[in-house]
Amino acid sequence: MKILDNDIEVDVIGFGALNMDKLYKVEAIACKDQESFIKSQKDTPGGSAANTIIGLSKLNRKTSMIGKIAEDEDGEVIEINLAYNGVYTNNLIYSSEGNTGKALCFVDKQGNRAIYVDAGVNDEIKISEINPRNVNVTKIIHYSSFVGESFKTQIELLDDLKEDIILSFDPGMLYVEKGLDEIKPILDRTNILLINEAELKILYKRLGDLSIKEIAKQLIESGIETVVVKKGSKGVFAMNSNEECDVKAFESEVVDTTGAGDSFNAGFLYGMLNNFNLKESCILGNFTASKAIEGKGMEKFPKEEDLKELIDSWR
Repeated sequence: MKILDNDIEVDVIGFGALNMDKLYKVEAIACKDQESFIKSQKDTPGGSAANTIIGLSKLNRKTSMIGKIAEDEDGEVIEINLAYNGVYTNNLIYSSEGNTGKALCFVDKQGNRAIYVDAGVNDEIKISEINPRNVNVTKIIHYSSFVGESFKTQIELLDDLKEDIILSFDPGMLYVEKGLDEIKPILDRTNILLINEAELKILYKRLGDLSIKEIAKQLIESGIETVVVKKGSKGVFAMNSNEECDVKAFESEVVDTTGAGDSFNAGFLYGMLNNFNLKESCILGNFTASKAIEGKGMEKFPKEEDLKELIDSWR
């Protein structure tokens, strides 16, 4: 297991929920008063930020993860999985009480999904449990959502971040549903906003029927440096102060869309870390997402040599 000294630099630190994903393949997603049946079941360590961090580690970037696990079987599996995938575990927080978080994921044969979350100890992270010296030896810190109180700790940590650390933020529907005013402290510090189309429209519904491009332009003017809007099978739209692009998705055989957005984030941040421009980084993100949805969890996630082959092909 990798343990770091406090002053060793990593490329990206994730800060988000650590869950054991209970993946169920079902005949159909059951709605109110409906029934379906389970065809297969698999346990996979997950969590949005953790998926992105593991993806980046698979792409040969140095990564670490801020998250909390209980001293139970699920917590042990999550810790071993992070270490096995090359993620440094020096920022993990351990709880002697409670249970490790769980996400029950139901996926139908079209790849559609429904998720139910048991937060467990994820929502008990205190600012005193995070070592600011560890955090301030990274290039990027990547935030994703919590169900409850650890959201406030993410906001508190902003005061401890050095100005030159890039904050990457994927709010997910959990934070979008909090509303713009509540997540504004994070947005005000955000350098890279990674959000899907539906979340963007909900979060900025006060802007009326503006297009994605028009909303993104306003966000750039408000101080966010890069806005990336994930559109699923339609690809991605992205904008910064110098460039905008609309990049098509790669064709792929869909097995499971769980974690597709997190996988995109890994490819995109890999591009940013390696000084690719906005369009190239979006292409890399689309590529990693296309490979990830061909399997369950991170099992089909590409390696750095796969990305280098893609890069050579366009150059």
